[in-house]
Amino acid sequence: MLSETLKNHNIILASGSPRRQQFFKELGLDFEVRLKPIKEDYPSRLKHFEISDYLAQLKALPFKNELNDDDILITSDTIVWHNGKALGKPLDEFDAFAMLKSLSNATHEVITSICFTTTKFEKTLNDITKVTFKNLTDEEINYYIKTCEPFDKAGAYGIQEWIGQIGVTNIQGSYFNVMGMPTHLVYKSLYDIVNDL
Repeated sequence: MLSETLKNHNIILASGSPRRQQFFKELGLDFEVRLKPIKEDYPSRLKHFEISDYLAQLKALPFKNELNDDDILITSDTIVWHNGKALGKPLDEFDAFAMLKSLSNATHEVITSICFTTTKFEKTLNDITKVTFKNLTDEEINYYIKTCEPFDKAGAYGIQEWIGQIGVTNIQGSYFNVMGMPTHLVYKSLYDIVNDL
């Protein structure tokens, strides 16, 4: 399948996320993980998918001078967009509570951008999923924060965790995108990239 198509290419996943790494394994891809620290700041003028696109491209910058011709670098970023603003990773329990309270009994968007970088070009795609939560009680929110500590997740939640199981009432779009990787887009894009090279 795709692994055969990519046999002459080296896939580099620049992500420390165990979820993203697991997705790549489940897609049957041979890949290596390379990490470089980067400050995830973006211009305040950016809105919606412009933010995640910018951050995914920003994460690729430190690698550009060390890529070989057979390398395909993949960087990504996920944000939660709600009430006209981006919700990133919560700073602490109070911040996490405020985020989840705002998402309660409402629909928000989860946006993941994927940036593919080679020595010849850069291509950025994004996917948007709409997620609706039921009316979450304060007790449910506090229980989730205490037991799952969602401080590494945009919007302060993981849909695959307890809060998603009891709280999500509707999803429009890719479930895997909410987990941080629109796997269908990655799969198709890698096919397209190899065929275009």
